[in-house]
Amino acid sequence: MTSPSAPLFQVENLHARPAVDDLDAATPPEILRGLNLTVNAGEVHAIMGPNGCGKSTFASCVLASPEYEVTEGRLVLHGDDITDWPTDVRAKAGIFLGFQYPQEIAGVSVIQFLRQALSARKGIDLSVLELRLATMDWMKRLGMDSSFVDRYLNEGFSGGEKKRNEIMQMAILEPDLAVLDETDSGLDIDALRIVAKGIREVRVDRPQMGVVLITHYQRLLDELAPDHVHVMVDGRIVASGGMEIAERLERDGYESFRS
Repeated sequence: MTSPSAPLFQVENLHARPAVDDLDAATPPEILRGLNLTVNAGEVHAIMGPNGCGKSTFASCVLASPEYEVTEGRLVLHGDDITDWPTDVRAKAGIFLGFQYPQEIAGVSVIQFLRQALSARKGIDLSVLELRLATMDWMKRLGMDSSFVDRYLNEGFSGGEKKRNEIMQMAILEPDLAVLDETDSGLDIDALRIVAKGIREVRVDRPQMGVVLITHYQRLLDELAPDHVHVMVDGRIVASGGMEIAERLERDGYESFRS
C-alpha cells in the first residue's frame, strides 16, 4: 500500500490501567506498558498475544472506554491527537470497534440501531426504507436473511450472526479505521470464512480503510493476509513482521517471544 504523508493512526508509548472510581482503592497495575503501533491507510495489521496480555484493553482504549485510564502516551488519528477525545467524537471521526462480545439491546432493532449510528457518524438521516435498501446487498454478501434487520440487536443471535452483524455495521458506517477485537472468536470455519469474505469486500469498497485485527488464531490471518503481524506480550508489542511471525507462533508458541 502507498502510505500517505502522515500515518492514518498512531499509538505512541501507550500506558493504561483499569479505571477506579473509589479514591481510597488501591491503584491497579498497568495493563498496557508502552505500546507502539503505526497504521497507514489501507493497511491490515494483526495483533496476536496470550490471554491477559492487553489486546482487548488496547481495543477498548482506542474507543475511550471508561473502564480504562490512559496514564501515559497518546493516540493520533489523521495527525490529530485524540487521546482526550470522548468515545462519540472518536466514532464520528471515523473509528469503528468490532466487539469480541457484542451486547444485546432488547427493543432496538438492527435497522433502528444502524439508522441512529449512521446519523451520528455522518449526519445522514436516511429513512428506514432507504436504509433497508442500502443494507440488502450487504445482507446478501454476508449470508443474512432479509428479515435480519428487523430483529432486536444481537438478541437471540448466534455467534456467527453477531459477528456478521458487526461487519455489516462496519460496511454501512464506512470508518477510516476498524479495530476488530477477536472477530473470529466462537466461529466455526464456515462462519469465519463468511466474516472474512465480508471484511475483504468492505476493503474493496474502502481501500484506504485501515484495519487492526486482534486474534488468537492463524486461520483468520490465512483468510485476510495482513500486511503486518504483531505479537503482544505483557502490555507491549515485542515483535513485528509478516506472516512468518504467525507461523513462528504456531510452531514455538508465545514463550519464544518473551524476553
